[in-house]
Amino acid sequence: MRWINTRPNRGAQLALMLLPFVLLVAAYAAGSAARLAENANDKLLPGLTGFADAVNRLAFLPDARTGDYLLWSDTAASLIRLFAGLGISTATALLIGMAIGMLPYLRALLAPFVAAVSMVPPLALLPLLFIVMGLGEASKIALITIGVAPTMIRDLALKVLELPREQIVKAETLGGSSWQIALRVVLPQILPRLLTCVRLQLGPAWLFLIAAEAISSDSGLGYRIFLVRRYLSMDVIFPYVVWITLLAVLTNFVVDRIRIAVFPWSELEKQG
Repeated sequence: MRWINTRPNRGAQLALMLLPFVLLVAAYAAGSAARLAENANDKLLPGLTGFADAVNRLAFLPDARTGDYLLWSDTAASLIRLFAGLGISTATALLIGMAIGMLPYLRALLAPFVAAVSMVPPLALLPLLFIVMGLGEASKIALITIGVAPTMIRDLALKVLELPREQIVKAETLGGSSWQIALRVVLPQILPRLLTCVRLQLGPAWLFLIAAEAISSDSGLGYRIFLVRRYLSMDVIFPYVVWITLLAVLTNFVVDRIRIAVFPWSELEKQG
């Protein structure tokens, strides 16, 4: 029997999926217990009860200074920025990516420029964005857009170029204009890939968001993490990192479910 041909059943697959997480929590608990045994006031690896107390304080008790529930107000501020940046990036990538993929003259004009822009480290532009756009929301949203849109544009343009040329020829034979071909031939076939692009760019988008919030913000998940680091508040930092990860995983899952529900044929195509 070859290992390459063996597949786990549903129970084994679930157990294998959970095993790394269980091992990670167990390793942390063991390390925390060892450090706390030496120093009960150790802040580097607080116990799990410390995490529970911090989550309760941040999520379910109003802040004494502002009256806000900090975890939820930070989450709302970050998600507004994240989804605004991703929304602008998605619309930009759809329009420009389709145009580059379909129109040779526009491809010759913009493809090299987009390729060059996608190589620029977005975080290197953050000081420039703050100078030009100020320290408000616009610069943070712009950083996310600059960080993810060029890659999405290139990916969608390549997807358009991969479409069989025969489809375009048949549509032209039936009298379709460039606009009709774009809407009825190209667009339906690249929309699933657009949703996949969004999923692939969730990680970079969170990275740019946290970086912008850490440098200049008065709210947000990244702001809170970098605010409490000066006090070595690991009981706050760790839960915030886990919460950000859960939000990213949930968003990834929801976007993928939308793709499967709206374009079920894309899942069959991927399996094939």
